Amino acid sequence: MHSSTRWFNRLLWRRLFRPARAVTGVFAVAAMLAIAQQAPNRNPDKPLINPAANPVPDKNQQLEMQSQQGDKAVNYLAANTERQKQIAEDAARLLQLATELKKEVDKTDKDTLSVNVIRKAEMIEKLAKGVKQKMKVTPGAG
Repeated sequence: MHSSTRWFNRLLWRRLFRPARAVTGVFAVAAMLAIAQQAPNRNPDKPLINPAANPVPDKNQQLEMQSQQGDKAVNYLAANTERQKQIAEDAARLLQLATELKKEVDKTDKDTLSVNVIRKAEMIEKLAKGVKQKMKVTPGAG
């Protein structure tokens, strides 16, 4: 009889308190929604942001900022032009080294490579990496 009483108590517990837990959960969610929907008590006369914390620049400051931005644009164009010039010079040097390397490789036989050929190939590799890096760089970024 002891086990049947235990079984009955579990059944009673489940039938009575599961709905109670669900109702409690629903009330908790409803209470949270009610609190979230309440508007904060704001004073319309008082601004949200303190104007002294973020002042609007006067005309002189605005003109100064515009001239600085113009200077940055000129500096960017000059740096970009210089970068393009360096890339063109390096590309011309790469072509010259590659042509010299081809001539030297054609002179050697298939079993031997001279130290000059290896050095020239390393120079070409370094120069090509430099050109690649210069192409990735954006002047004025920072």
